[in-house]
Amino acid sequence: MEAVAASTEIWVLGWSTALLLAQVIAQASATGDLGPKYLFSARDENRVSKSVVAGRLLRALHNLLETYPAFIALVLALALTGKTGGIAATGAMLWIVARVVYVVLYAAGVPVLRTVVWLASIVGLVMMLIRLMS
Repeated sequence: MEAVAASTEIWVLGWSTALLLAQVIAQASATGDLGPKYLFSARDENRVSKSVVAGRLLRALHNLLETYPAFIALVLALALTGKTGGIAATGAMLWIVARVVYVVLYAAGVPVLRTVVWLASIVGLVMMLIRLMS
């Protein structure tokens, strides 16, 4: 069990949590134009930030949340089946690096390269899935 705990996939899972928290904080921080009264309220009134970056960061966060459950499931399944390492570890690293680059590109408004990087993150998940299914 010690080998699983030290696996690249588990290590990336930890860092993916840091990425999630960073994206949540960055997105929330970018909505300052809504004012503290609204931000600390129950937000029953549906206001939208006028900040372009806040909108981009929100969409990037939603995009992360679309694939994050699959990533977590793959890491746990790989660890439980003892299939960590190799192509799975490479896929996990590709996924996390692509997700970090993706959010930076999205916040900066880079269109085409952002999509290529998103595709790389999907390739990382597929690599993990291939290892799990082999």
